[in-house]
Amino acid sequence: MIRDTIYLDHAATTPVDAEVVAAMLPFFGERFGNPSAVSHLGQEARAAVDRSRATIAAVLGCRPAEVIVTGGATESDGLALAGAAWAARFARPDGPWPHLVTTAIEHSAVLESARLLERQGFSVTVVPCDADGRVAPGAVAAALRPETCLVSTMLVNNETGAIQPVREIAALCRERGIAVHTDAVQAAGLLPLKVDDLGVDLLTLSAHKFYGPKGVGLLFVRAGTAMAWTQRGGGQEGGRRGGTENTAGIVGMAVALAKAEARRPEYVAHCVAIRDALVAGIAGAVPGVELNGPPPGPDRLPNNANLAFPGIQGETLLLALDMEGIAASAGSACTAGKAEPSHVLEAMGLSDERCRSSVRFTVGWDTTAEDVDETVGVVAGAAARVLSLSGRA
Repeated sequence: MIRDTIYLDHAATTPVDAEVVAAMLPFFGERFGNPSAVSHLGQEARAAVDRSRATIAAVLGCRPAEVIVTGGATESDGLALAGAAWAARFARPDGPWPHLVTTAIEHSAVLESARLLERQGFSVTVVPCDADGRVAPGAVAAALRPETCLVSTMLVNNETGAIQPVREIAALCRERGIAVHTDAVQAAGLLPLKVDDLGVDLLTLSAHKFYGPKGVGLLFVRAGTAMAWTQRGGGQEGGRRGGTENTAGIVGMAVALAKAEARRPEYVAHCVAIRDALVAGIAGAVPGVELNGPPPGPDRLPNNANLAFPGIQGETLLLALDMEGIAASAGSACTAGKAEPSHVLEAMGLSDERCRSSVRFTVGWDTTAEDVDETVGVVAGAAARVLSLSGRA
């Protein structure tokens, strides 16, 4: 960690854990073999991939063969939606085009995949959320049709930390024989991930969100779930995703996930204490600050604070913080640089002004009480300067 930076953007990415780096390093050097090769180097790599898959499966409570390694969450989300949709279409080519249900607060990886499928002939229903950014199971149930083939609802929102009622939604869908996908990218190390408890058929994770490497993720696909595989060119991943395996990345992902799960209670307690102190400190130092999303508690991710600063552009405040060595964000890292306000905050019914005045702070293992104190002081000073310059002080 760069200690001249106070890093409060763990929802965007996390530093790679030292134990993860150590586990990966041999596969960049002396153990560099291709897992598909018959040589002893290849078989060493194959064994490492197989062990890693088993480790991941143990955390998810599934079979190793149900874990498909991908290049990251965006690929996993796209594969989940396209795979389920086209499998349903191929199963009934003469019937009505299949229907998918998703929600207004999903990551763009899901929403853009759904829009592409819509352009290809599928129908899509986007279910709204409430003022706290949570989706009601009843609203999902009302959107279901006889031709619905998939419901995709995230486990926790990446911008507001709003935890979604995935279990209840999955139970409603199971009664109707409809597959359920959940983007659980923000949940690893903070929420339980047992797929049977969640009741889901497909689940997405990305290693760099839980102190693992970038460029590797996974898609859990429950055995028996109808899927049309979209990537050709090799027999890897049981013929479901061709391409030479990223051995080092897979090993790193497995070590990171196992460690995140083992330390989850400790991590949750740490994040709650630090996050609550940060929110209380900023609210006490900057008049009018409001929390976007559910109140701290069972409906909100332990490390998330999305705050609205009335009269201040979020991007302006972020630049001021960055100049002082504090990293935060205005929302999803995947939409940074776009002029539009957050689609998640808009879906919650917040005004354009409030959407644009919001900043997301997400804490992690490296965030200390001293970091909180320094951040509160910097935020208070920066907010006062911006308001003064705008004549609103």
